[in-house]
Amino acid sequence: MDVIALVGPSGTGKSHRALLVAHAHQADAIIDDGLLIQDGKIIAGTSAKTEPSKIMAVRRAIFTPPGHAEEVRKAIAKHKPHRILILGTSENMVHKIARILELPTIEQIIRIEDIATQREMQKAQFARLKQGKHIIPVPTIELKPHASGLLIDPIQTFFKRGRSHRRKLGEKSIVRPAFSYYGKLLIDDAAVKMIVRRVAKEKKYVSEIGAISVKHLLKGDENYGLSISCEVVLTYGAHIPTLIKEAQEKVRETVEYMTGMNVREVNIAVKGLYVEA
Repeated sequence: MDVIALVGPSGTGKSHRALLVAHAHQADAIIDDGLLIQDGKIIAGTSAKTEPSKIMAVRRAIFTPPGHAEEVRKAIAKHKPHRILILGTSENMVHKIARILELPTIEQIIRIEDIATQREMQKAQFARLKQGKHIIPVPTIELKPHASGLLIDPIQTFFKRGRSHRRKLGEKSIVRPAFSYYGKLLIDDAAVKMIVRRVAKEKKYVSEIGAISVKHLLKGDENYGLSISCEVVLTYGAHIPTLIKEAQEKVRETVEYMTGMNVREVNIAVKGLYVEA
């Protein structure tokens, strides 16, 4: 199995041209925004455009939500595509997707500026930024079950529909992301600390809660997730490692669910034990 990629900034028309690029390079499968598409059908994955926030949409697009990557890996093993085209906003992103899905090394990277004019890219960005439109390269009937309620209308870009009314190469569906009109989303570290404190307070074995810190793990300009640290005093009498493991899992699960951020580690320091008189 071979892997190639189409790279370009968000909203410059990658999905719009995905089918033609796949056809020109004999790729029979496409990975785009959390979906695995083969022969014009969605065979696995969930569209990132169904997510309620941009943070969650980015996580969905790189297959980090639990079970997402596993589902797509199983579908790839079952359908055995000859060549896969991965769409992404950067080389780092497409390489990360390939690693997460356990695909072979990407052999060729095609850049959107090499196949689209500046005017075409500007037009695509206008549709994305001003009108909240995004294209998924599959027919409407295939898109509806995966992006219910987000469909705007189908378009025929390069080929007209024939007498048989069958969908052909180049037809795509436009969807409007769920977060199109939400604007910029910022979550302060103080909000994350409040979530951690609330989760800890719900545990009967936590007697006191001390200092809580939140750090952002960075590699270059990319945010790899959060490192959360918390000091607690536990009630005497229970197996401490078991209690700490339970608290760590609950904190990670709650913070990721409420914020959409990736929690890399939860460090809990037991500062003391409370012994009842």
